[in-house]
Amino acid sequence: MADTLILEFQGVTKDQYDAVNKKLGIDPTGGQGDWPAGMRSHVGGISEGGGLMVVEVWDNMGAQDEFMRTRLGPALGEVGLPEPSRMAWFQVIGYHAS
Repeated sequence: MADTLILEFQGVTKDQYDAVNKKLGIDPTGGQGDWPAGMRSHVGGISEGGGLMVVEVWDNMGAQDEFMRTRLGPALGEVGLPEPSRMAWFQVIGYHAS
C-alpha cells in the first residue's frame, strides 16, 4: 500500500506556500504542472494556529525522499521556509478520493 506524510510548519503563510509551488512549477488548486513521480495526492492548508499543514500520499517513502532532495528541499530554502516543526509518516490502510 502507500505511505502518507504529514508536514507542519509554524509561522508559514499562504503566500510562502504559493511561492514554493511556483518554484516547483505546480498548481495545487488546478492540479496542473510538474507534479513529482510517486505522489498520489497533496493537500495543503493553513492551520488554526497560523501555520502550514501538508498531507501527501506517496507510492513509497523513497519517492518523497527523491522529491525532497532534488526539488522540494531547494525550493523551501529559496523561499526561506523554516524546517518543519512536525514530520510524521504512516502507512495507508484505507484510501478514498472522489
